[in-house]
Amino acid sequence: VQLVESGGGLVQPGGSLRLSCAASESIFRINVMGWYRQAPGRERELVATVYSGGATNYQDSVKGRFTISRDNAKNRLYLQMDSLKAEDTAVYYCYADWVYGRSWGQGTQVTVSS
Repeated sequence: VQLVESGGGLVQPGGSLRLSCAASESIFRINVMGWYRQAPGRERELVATVYSGGATNYQDSVKGRFTISRDNAKNRLYLQMDSLKAEDTAVYYCYADWVYGRSWGQGTQVTVSS
């Protein structure tokens, strides 16, 4: 499955962005999807995960601010990011774990700055 992210950009601290990840085929049978991010000079880190049954997991630093969701009918994954902080600045990547392994998107830049 091919994944394409969108929705990144420049936002002021305290602002919001909604990232979207479009899949090239049905995600109905994909059990795990999620978002990673990578800031300059840092390793890629897991931000949030959503399972086919709806369960979610979040990195502690984004709990209460970020919401991950999936729309199987539209073959899309989302990340709603609220109360953004400068330390959220990174390239955000969506991923999907399916029968042939893990697929990654190309990434979308999120910059939080005044």
